[in-house]
Amino acid sequence: MRLLMKFGGTSVADAGSVRRVVEIVSEHIAKGDEIALVVSAQRGVTDQLIAIADEVMECQGTECIGPFIESLRLRHMRAIEGAAPDHIDEVRTAVESILVDLAGILHAVHQLRELTPRSRDYIITFGERLNALVVCTAMKQAKVPALVLDGCEAGIVTTEQHGEAMALPAGEARIRSRLVPLLGKTVPVIMGFMGCTGGGTVTTLGRSGSDYSAAILGSGIDADEIWIWTDVDGIMSSDPRLISDARVIPSISYLEVMELSFFGAKVMHPRSIEPAMRKNLPVRVKNTFNPAHPGTAIIRKVTCESRVVKAITYIDRVAAVNINGAQMIGRPGVARAIFSALAEHEVNVMMISQGSSEANISLIIEDSQEEVAIEALRDLVHRGLVREVTSNRDVAAVAVVGAGMIGAVGTGGRIFTALGNGGVNVIMISQGSSEVNISFVVRKEDGPRTVRILHDEFRLSEECHE
Repeated sequence: MRLLMKFGGTSVADAGSVRRVVEIVSEHIAKGDEIALVVSAQRGVTDQLIAIADEVMECQGTECIGPFIESLRLRHMRAIEGAAPDHIDEVRTAVESILVDLAGILHAVHQLRELTPRSRDYIITFGERLNALVVCTAMKQAKVPALVLDGCEAGIVTTEQHGEAMALPAGEARIRSRLVPLLGKTVPVIMGFMGCTGGGTVTTLGRSGSDYSAAILGSGIDADEIWIWTDVDGIMSSDPRLISDARVIPSISYLEVMELSFFGAKVMHPRSIEPAMRKNLPVRVKNTFNPAHPGTAIIRKVTCESRVVKAITYIDRVAAVNINGAQMIGRPGVARAIFSALAEHEVNVMMISQGSSEANISLIIEDSQEEVAIEALRDLVHRGLVREVTSNRDVAAVAVVGAGMIGAVGTGGRIFTALGNGGVNVIMISQGSSEVNISFVVRKEDGPRTVRILHDEFRLSEECHE
């Protein structure tokens, strides 16, 4: 098989984890599989890089740069010492070179008191730069031929939108020409989360960027499967911290995963699924610390459609924004004005509900954007397009997801009857035309209880049988 394996931050967090990764890769190479790797930064390092990029502009002198660089040096050299003790001296030079580069740009940001999106992107790639070197060296320790490549060297060509760059189709041929000749001879260890513009400027791929890298590269090399290695056995029917008997879902569709991820489930971001969807490539989520478990297969059509609901998730870091006014009734362009105002202020709308009277539109957004949203919509009140705009943070958004709901009669009735019997009041309801997701809003304190009620109602802890 030709496999693109991506290992997340928890899977490569320290020397012991890296050795486990090497064991997994070695086993597959012994079976004759062709392997390419995508590697994330060590857990927490990217957040630290984001913080130092902002902090360095306010430092007195440059006292914050030296200690930060030293902490990265100690952390990654410790990992190399534990995972590749025979290569410490040769790798130390490479680590120092990377850190000198990082220190140089941090000093430049400090001197200029300016952090451009381009500079920020370059800075936050250093976690992957360091960790790919650690993993590659550990491969060599195990006598596995390996080669480090950054995202640009691997062939990922992106738009120029720093922080949220998108891969361009033109990069696929470049990926194929650069990586396929290496497979079977060496293991490319590719830095996740990054690519570059056609002109060679480093870009980052935003949230779940390493997963996105994996899907782009897996598509580019025509992998048989893309494996996303993490610290859980697969995608769960609900958050196991909330539902003690939550079950690993053996298979789930691309569309179902996209719906779950929109509502806070820790699964692949929708953008990370799209390259695999285009080529119908299976994506498998597996546990680095329990590699024998089959994990969850993400495919176009699931193997068991008899289960109406597949998973339930909720998020409570949201706010409800209510836009009211009789002047909205029958007036063209009001909705456009609302969403244009929010878009101009980069407010992401997660859910929409409108009453049949047209006198009310309710939106769910991230709670961190509440004040921005209210300010953006205030002008509509002044212009007389709406009467008032109010908001409420005491809410949670719940999503009930399952391809089995398509055409299934009575699913909504079953959901809301169960909630009514459980004493849960539903504030707002929304359903997309795909019928794969019914989402609604409840009081924040009712969120966990809502998930438990519905997890029991649809017996999601039980195995699915054809």
